[in-house]
Amino acid sequence: MSSRSVGMEIVEDVVIVGAGIAGLTTSLGLHRLGIRSLVLESSEGLRITGFAFTTWENAWKALDAIGIGDSLRRQHYLLSSIVVASTVLEKPAISEMSFKGHAIRCVQRRSLLETLAKELPNGTIRFSSKVVSIDESENHFKRLHLADGAILKTKVLIGCDGVNSVVAKWLGLQNPVFSGRSAIRGNAHFKGGHGFEPKYRQFVGKGVRSGFLPCDDENVYWFFTWTPATKEEEMEDNPLKLKQLVTSKLKDTSDEMKSVIEKTLLDDIISSPLRYRKPWELLWGNISKGNVCVAGDALHPMTPDIGQGGCSALEDGVVLARCLGEALLKPGVEDEEYERIEVGLKKYGQERKWRSFDLITTAFMVGFIQQHDGKVMSYLRDKFMLRFLSGLLLRKAGFDCGKL
Repeated sequence: MSSRSVGMEIVEDVVIVGAGIAGLTTSLGLHRLGIRSLVLESSEGLRITGFAFTTWENAWKALDAIGIGDSLRRQHYLLSSIVVASTVLEKPAISEMSFKGHAIRCVQRRSLLETLAKELPNGTIRFSSKVVSIDESENHFKRLHLADGAILKTKVLIGCDGVNSVVAKWLGLQNPVFSGRSAIRGNAHFKGGHGFEPKYRQFVGKGVRSGFLPCDDENVYWFFTWTPATKEEEMEDNPLKLKQLVTSKLKDTSDEMKSVIEKTLLDDIISSPLRYRKPWELLWGNISKGNVCVAGDALHPMTPDIGQGGCSALEDGVVLARCLGEALLKPGVEDEEYERIEVGLKKYGQERKWRSFDLITTAFMVGFIQQHDGKVMSYLRDKFMLRFLSGLLLRKAGFDCGKL
């Protein structure tokens, strides 16, 4: 399968919008099946927003399916347990749950995206290529208009273009809604080693949730989520003020957490509002329509409270590549190809609908419980629910997206 030029238009078989986790996973999955795709990325290079993410077992099954699991395992710590501590009660409630028998790591986004990109044929990713509009063309093709004036036509269009997805908008999906909470994330680099045990530490209470995880010998990823006051929302583009805010909000947390934040350079701190798709929209909205579909944050933006955003994007990529591969590689009359593509994308949508619904809903509820600062909820959470919430993370990670 290849691209060709017709007049001033470039014609492609498969165009993927967005070179994030979902986009590159889908592209590599298709490549493993012998199907070429073109990935359009609006940025000048790979986007590493977020620094790192907890990579649960479901993510490793997806990474193994596309053949890059082992190289990423070698670069990142195997985490031994999760420790959740409440900062509300006079005597802090602490719950530790072992990860024994579970392969869980904190993977740096740069490492993941660079590994995915390196496995793709040269020319697969086209940077500085922002899609501004989509319209219909003849024979069911979709025509993409880029910001630089270029026009592309494609048999299959896949939107992996994040929470502000142009493709999701074309499908009629509503914009994700603001959860009322925001997140600050950072990466602390300890030259010569940080000395932390390979544990996922999390702190809840007083209306905030925070934590840190070592990625490797020298890098530690940390996060902080809270409900911002209006004046705090204005700090989003000021790393110095963000660092000062986190420091002031976490004065009662552990010395280890404080040291991680203190060690973080201003260039390694970002903030973003937490948005999610209303889960019922996935039940009656269009995940796919004809030869167009969405994946990753374009499909299921969720709050980060169960650590499944990046993991589920990896699942999407494997399932989508498999369903699309069945459609494109199936022998048959070319006139029937559109129908096969439509059926394949519908199958993908059916497979991902309830999984996405479950993850969005669970993440929202866990975030509500963990960050609620009411006395009754705080008491119930700290006395009875910390271990249950930790176990819930493992249960949601027990999903297998299957092979290509």
